[in-house]
Amino acid sequence: MADAIDAKALVAWYVRFYPLFQQAYQELGYPSGYFNDRLIVAIDDMLAAPDVAAPKLAQPKVLYEFADPGLENLSAGQKILVRMGPENAKRVKDKLRAIRRELTGQLAPP
Repeated sequence: MADAIDAKALVAWYVRFYPLFQQAYQELGYPSGYFNDRLIVAIDDMLAAPDVAAPKLAQPKVLYEFADPGLENLSAGQKILVRMGPENAKRVKDKLRAIRRELTGQLAPP
């Protein structure tokens, strides 16, 4: 699905509807913050997700968790990328880099 998304078209749509995103963000309790700044932080966080080939899982209760506490303590976005596997995570990260480049005109920090 990520491969099918055109980064330029997505960002054009985002820019068009940005006032609504900003209004909703303020209504959620961030009156002086900018949604776009938070979006870039979220993209950068996901781009920082580690590449893990086959993470071990544990089931201490009903739900599964990563056996490695370091992986279990990752952000929700990073955990999703780890769970999808290195090949799919690379494809999503490539698309996130393209979206970030369209939004900011800059490459993501290394």
